Amino acid sequence: MSRKQGGNLPTLIDVAKLAQVSTATASRVLGEYGSVSEKTRVRVQDAAEQLGYKPNTLARSLITGQTHTLGVIFPDIENSFFAHAFMGIQKIAHSSGFEVLLINTDEDAHTEQKALDTFAAKRVDGIIFVPAEQSIAAPILNGLVAAIPLVLLDRKIENLELDSVVIDNFEAAKDATARLIDLGHRRIALLTGTSPAETNVLTSEATNVTPLNSYTTQLRTLGYQAALKERGIALDPELIGAEGFHPSDAANATRKLMDLADRPTAILALDSLLTLGVLKSLSELGLKCPQDVSLISFDDADWSAFVLPPISVVAQPDFDLGAQACALLISRIQGESKPTISITLPTQFINRKSIAAVSS
Repeated sequence: MSRKQGGNLPTLIDVAKLAQVSTATASRVLGEYGSVSEKTRVRVQDAAEQLGYKPNTLARSLITGQTHTLGVIFPDIENSFFAHAFMGIQKIAHSSGFEVLLINTDEDAHTEQKALDTFAAKRVDGIIFVPAEQSIAAPILNGLVAAIPLVLLDRKIENLELDSVVIDNFEAAKDATARLIDLGHRRIALLTGTSPAETNVLTSEATNVTPLNSYTTQLRTLGYQAALKERGIALDPELIGAEGFHPSDAANATRKLMDLADRPTAILALDSLLTLGVLKSLSELGLKCPQDVSLISFDDADWSAFVLPPISVVAQPDFDLGAQACALLISRIQGESKPTISITLPTQFINRKSIAAVSS
């Protein structure tokens, strides 16, 4: 029997009657709060299964104060990095009895604000958040963090004490740039994904760069600049490609770079979507990689090893970043009261076929 006679969905009262317990006892068992004997627990669960009873999650949340739901706010789920990170979040959440709600912001601060408001209204137990812009995110979070546990993924917010799980963006970009320099490259372009309005802050000395709204772009740019400075290579503002975050933006930026009289011999793209734009533009221009230009990408996208040539990448532990952020968030939900935690996971450089020594 899966339904009451007449087709109505079974109720908690029906479960209690079949299990021969009080409604309060059935509620404690199915709501996973309070204490009952193991024998009674099994009897109630068997009755619920027999009837096809589905708990009222709203009613349970009012009793327990928890919805067993996590909110995730990502800027671009099209990016394979975030897709893999979300898989890590889901695995840990589901194994701990939590469901996951996802809102994609497309790097838009207004959508981000609405997402935070939505999750607060739905009374999620915690939020995993990738902020689009530091300058906007900090003030809107101030009132929220006291009420809802929140963990930052991939990006920190300066001057705001929050748990975070990130990589060392500075060292990863510095290492990638140094590898190109070791191959003899001196004209190394950087595709940042930032807006044209922000290009001026990318052309300062590494120690004096004005903070960007994008945390990862800021640190990766500083790492790029530091590698050039250590090797005595002057930073050329013309080699900074900053058209936007989408592949079409990167394609436009690449065309401009390759139209320079003294064009770059290597490109470092700061994420896999930008790399797609680079490859599209090079193909349209009839340029080959690495014969005409070497290429390194951040993120080991699913396709990176299968295009021609396979792309050399700074591989991030995207799945593990999501999994650890979720585990940290759940520990806070369950009452963990240690000081703010910042976890930094290592990256791996994978050398494939898209880089080569500069032609003499």
